[in-house]
Amino acid sequence: MSVRPLLCASALSLFAASLVQADPVTLTDIAGRDVTVEAPVERVILGEGRQVFFTAVLDRDNPFRRVVGWRDDFRQASPESYAIYAEKFPQLVDIPTFGGFKDGSFDIEQAVSLNPDVLIMNLESKAATEEAGYEEKLAKVGIPIVYVDFREKPFENTSRSMEIIGQLYGEEEKAEEFNVFYKEQIARVTDVIEAQADLKRPLMFVERAGGYSEDCCMSFGDGNFGRFVELAGGTNMGSAFIPGTFGTVNPEQVIASDPDQIVVTGGNWDAYVPGGAWVGMGPGSDLAEAKRKLKALSERPAFTGVTAVETGQVHAIWHQFYNSPYSFVAVQKLATWLHPELFPDLDPDATLKELHARFLPVDYQPGYWVSLRDPAQ
Repeated sequence: MSVRPLLCASALSLFAASLVQADPVTLTDIAGRDVTVEAPVERVILGEGRQVFFTAVLDRDNPFRRVVGWRDDFRQASPESYAIYAEKFPQLVDIPTFGGFKDGSFDIEQAVSLNPDVLIMNLESKAATEEAGYEEKLAKVGIPIVYVDFREKPFENTSRSMEIIGQLYGEEEKAEEFNVFYKEQIARVTDVIEAQADLKRPLMFVERAGGYSEDCCMSFGDGNFGRFVELAGGTNMGSAFIPGTFGTVNPEQVIASDPDQIVVTGGNWDAYVPGGAWVGMGPGSDLAEAKRKLKALSERPAFTGVTAVETGQVHAIWHQFYNSPYSFVAVQKLATWLHPELFPDLDPDATLKELHARFLPVDYQPGYWVSLRDPAQ
């Protein structure tokens, strides 16, 4: 895939003093496509606003310095994170926004007007992108698409995705430093689990975005949070009923399966469902209110009489772990819920603090999880 023609020589001469020299780089993205890009890139369109979670690692001094456009989902899907970043980097409110590829509202003319070096897309958007002909249309105007993945197969693709973005940004060393940390933190769980000869794996049901709607129960198959559970030493209940990564389990099946533990993924989704029953997890969240809402969800008919409710093993965790490079933190927290006896010294809060201190431009704030067993709230 070729990139658009270079700017004319006169334009380059005007900016030569301030721009890093860019050279053609051919890389293989997560979709297996060979893409040629002039790198390091200086003008980037993010196919999803929450991709800030990786730009923050690689452009710590200013995660938005390369971002010339993005999908308008960050402030809606993760408003607590948006507010933290907006306070420190107020220029983010002026970044042009656009619609999504899946709903067909992406504006090619707007993208061209932003003069991007690359468009970074999440892998799950590939089918819709191809169906709408966006790849071909953008290629004709010289805008390459690069696919990354932190959602479909996070533990297979996170490190490689960070390498790819590191190549694009000219920040390979930062990407490698993060990947070393990522692998070390995952190993703190997996090494212990793999060392157990006769591990008893509690049955855990993960309800995806519980309370977002009145229906129950969205969940995960073998992928994403389902995979998190398995790595943490549990058995993911949804894997037996959901053939793909995402799906639905009916309430009767939850009761019949009788999970030992229940985890609800949550976030502040007031922009989508004002005043909803969702559990508002995220940095700086009100943990007492989150626990109150979690208890209300545990009293729904779908959880009637199940072991997890009877024993108080009902938890909530930040939904955005499912689509960011920070998924290893969720694995650690699930492990402490599933096997406290195996992980007496594992402190996911400390891991998050270290993540912020070493890699992120904003300060750590608690609020990423809560449990009905927590005495403090």
